[in-house]
Amino acid sequence: MRAVAPLWQRAPLGSLLTLVIPVLLLVVLPIGRLITTGLSRGGEWSPAAVADVVTTRSAILATIRSLESSLASALAATIVGAVCALAITLWRLPGSRAFSFLFVLSMVMAPQVIAVAFIGMMGPSSPLLLTLGLAPEPGTPNPMRSAGGIIALLALHHAPLAFVVIRAGLLRVPRDVVEAAQIDGATRWQTVARVILPLLRSHLAAAALLCFAAALGNFGIPAVLGLSSGYLTLPTLIYRRLSSFGPGVIGDVASLSLVLLALATLSVIVARRVARRSTGSTGDGRTVDAMWTGGTGTAAIAMLMWALVGIGLVLPLASLLASSLVPSYGMALTLSNATLDHFVEVLVRQDATIRAFRNSLLFSATAALVCTVLALAIGYALSRDVRRLREAVETLFELPYALPGVVLALAAILLLLKPLPLIGVSLYGTGAIIVLAYVSRFLPLALKPVSASLDQFDRSIEEAAALCGAGRLQSLRYVVLPAVAPAAAAGALMVFLIAFNELTVSALLWSRGTETVGVVLFSLDEAGLASTAAAIGIASTVVVGVVMGMLHLLARRLPDGSLPWS
Repeated sequence: MRAVAPLWQRAPLGSLLTLVIPVLLLVVLPIGRLITTGLSRGGEWSPAAVADVVTTRSAILATIRSLESSLASALAATIVGAVCALAITLWRLPGSRAFSFLFVLSMVMAPQVIAVAFIGMMGPSSPLLLTLGLAPEPGTPNPMRSAGGIIALLALHHAPLAFVVIRAGLLRVPRDVVEAAQIDGATRWQTVARVILPLLRSHLAAAALLCFAAALGNFGIPAVLGLSSGYLTLPTLIYRRLSSFGPGVIGDVASLSLVLLALATLSVIVARRVARRSTGSTGDGRTVDAMWTGGTGTAAIAMLMWALVGIGLVLPLASLLASSLVPSYGMALTLSNATLDHFVEVLVRQDATIRAFRNSLLFSATAALVCTVLALAIGYALSRDVRRLREAVETLFELPYALPGVVLALAAILLLLKPLPLIGVSLYGTGAIIVLAYVSRFLPLALKPVSASLDQFDRSIEEAAALCGAGRLQSLRYVVLPAVAPAAAAGALMVFLIAFNELTVSALLWSRGTETVGVVLFSLDEAGLASTAAAIGIASTVVVGVVMGMLHLLARRLPDGSLPWS
């Protein structure tokens, strides 16, 4: 029996380096530096230092609040996402495509934008409520600045994530199983409860775990709603300590970050294992997609779905718009006092906000370009030369995306604070460190559609090109790249879409001259300039909407599952 050569002897050296170098630079080194810093003090190995930090009263309270808000919001988000996924998938409802697009748009909007919108919508000084004559009495506490407000908004923000995961599972449920249940006399609701939901157990669990991990690392919503009221979660506690005490506490916050690192990593690993469980074969190839029309409760379901879009997207945008158009926050909006001064201020007059928009465009576009190039190289290597490593490599690349942004930002600071070898220059305080953190965090968004496109690409076309004398580089340039270009473009736009409004990473990495849109909006809200912050929120949401529209136009040319709302 012939011995099988080791992988590193069989795979081309270029393919191995294509995988090893990005994994090392984007995952292993930053996370490894964070772990070693958290477990040491004064250059000496001291695991007990973690226990000393995480057992303080403030750390224990922040951990409890992180778990409380994450678990409660994940449960609520999973229930809401499941209801919407069942309705959209099982019933043939009018406007289902529009609902999916708008529902996911509410998740793509930056968390801090959503938080600012809901604060402006619920308080006694709300321009929207004042205009409608529904504002509560002056002095009434804003209900959003509380544990309940944070949990509710986290649930609303992450429900589309659960929707996407559960809908993917539903599209694998065989129609013949459902039809058999109905032949046996089961009603639609009995079929959902006794047949479909049991088949979705793995996807429901995966959705809940992913929502938990997303809520655990969410910085924008707890920061905007909780910092002023003293409700600190682990990400906001880390931010407050670093912003208040500086580099002197970097060892302590690294130890705190290890708690988040452990929780997020465990959630992602378990979620991947759970999601790997199949709902079974699709039988004769037919699925349950749009199998029911009309029936009892259909109108109520449709109304509930559009009510969610209204609560999660339309009302917040209306609140932001009203706040941005009034001369001063706390006034009712009328035709006589509506003004565009706040938009002119942030887009034309203020150097800081103009610079923030320019920086966000530059940083997110650069990160999108780098992620796309890496995704093409990595995706090709994984699909052609080292398929056995695919799951392990993809899991490693997903780890920075699953980590709380403040943890990844701290890891980048620890790794890049000192001058780099050979060039002798530190990247800390420059735009480069933000771009590198974006690349590390958002690379999976670019890799997923490229890998899916390469999986569907007919390799016989490459073999035909080789028979005609084309080398590997020529085959890549003239055969493979044109075929995967739409998927690569979609991945680039997805990276740009998420990075443009990003706050959780840049909150710790920005310095004067490298402000981003998310940082400036957060700073203006903290300073009490709600109308100016609302104007930035509206402007950034317009950018997000335009990019999502561009992605939607590409949808028909992309592999299934490349876009979360398609």
